[in-house]
Amino acid sequence: MLVLIISDIHDNRPNLTKCLSWAKKQKIDKIICTGDVTNSETLEFLANNFLGEIFLIRGNMDLYDESEVNRFLNISYLGRYGVTTVAGHKIGLCHEPFFIESVRKIDASLEIIFYGHTHKPWLNDVAGQLEINPGTLGGVFQKATLAVWETDKKHIELKVLELI
Repeated sequence: MLVLIISDIHDNRPNLTKCLSWAKKQKIDKIICTGDVTNSETLEFLANNFLGEIFLIRGNMDLYDESEVNRFLNISYLGRYGVTTVAGHKIGLCHEPFFIESVRKIDASLEIIFYGHTHKPWLNDVAGQLEINPGTLGGVFQKATLAVWETDKKHIELKVLELI
């Protein structure tokens, strides 16, 4: 299974459009978004232009009302941080890195914790548990980036949007 990991879109619709078009060509099955979609229109665009399941965390800059998320049947909303299972892998999600320890307290046996906020793509192994930040899809302060997770191979790759 292929899972797209994005964060910090900050309403950059052209970048989101390019990313979702690429995801369709790659046959991406699910999306993990670690926050800062930002407004209601971008949230709706994401939900309506990706037909698979979307796991969503609320970021510090998100302006949409949380009740709006319930309109989209393909979004699994986890609030500020949470734990879920994707393709048999237990993962944690948060936006700000200071929530990583809170996520670990929910379940210390997680394989991966995905986060955002810093806009810097990052892969880190902490005692066998991966911490992964896909960077900023919006291209704010950094080049626009994303990550792709091949769950069957347990392989995660960071990508620069302009190179896909």
